[in-house]
Amino acid sequence: MPASGVDLYWLPLGAGGHFVRLNGRAYEALVALRERRPARDLYHSALVVRLAGERFVVEVAPIPDRHGARRGAVTEGPVGARWAGRWRIFRYEVRRWPAGSISDVDEAVESPRRLTGDERCARRLLDLVPDLPPLVWGRDELGTGEMWNCNSVISWLIARSGIAGAPVRPPAGGRAPGWQAGLTLAQRQAAATGAGPHDPARRPEAVHRVAHHH
Repeated sequence: MPASGVDLYWLPLGAGGHFVRLNGRAYEALVALRERRPARDLYHSALVVRLAGERFVVEVAPIPDRHGARRGAVTEGPVGARWAGRWRIFRYEVRRWPAGSISDVDEAVESPRRLTGDERCARRLLDLVPDLPPLVWGRDELGTGEMWNCNSVISWLIARSGIAGAPVRPPAGGRAPGWQAGLTLAQRQAAATGAGPHDPARRPEAVHRVAHHH
C-alpha cells in the first residue's frame, strides 16, 4: 500500500444489526414513496487514512462507554435533539483512531475507494477531524436540505481537506442520505471566510455565522 492516502468505505446501513437495517428500509420506503421513485439501498461511510506509515480510521459511531480516548474519539455531538445530548445514549462520537478498525468492514460494498494519495490532503483531513461542527444528528439545523449524519461528516472532511477528483457516489443503486449536507456546509464556510475549499475554518463561530446567515 502507498505510504499515504485516503480510502473511502461504503457500508450498508445496519450492517451487523437487523434492527437498524429494518428501520433504514422503512425510512427509505417512505422517502421513496414521497419522491415517487423505487426504494434504494442505503449506505453509510467511513475513511481509512494512511500517513507516513501509520493508519487511522475516521468514522462516526454511537458511544458505547466512557473510554472514547481508546477509540480515538476527538469530538461528540447530540442525536435527535440538542437537549438529549446530556445522556450518552443520545450522543455520537467522531473517531480518529490510530490502527483502528471499522465495524462490519467485511460487508463493505465497492470498497475501498482510493480518494487521494496526496500526503498533504491526508494530513489536512486528519487535522480537521477535531474541528467538525457538533451538529445534531438527524436534524437539518443549517437548512441544507438534508439531515446531518455520518455521511455529512465524511463529505465535509473530504471537501474541506481539498481532495480533488470526480464526485463521490455511493454504490450502484444505492443512496447516502446526508452526503450533500456536508458538502453544502463546507462550501458555505469557504465562502463566509473567504478561504479556499481546503482551508479549515478553525473557529467554531464561523459555523454559527453561516447558520445565522442561512
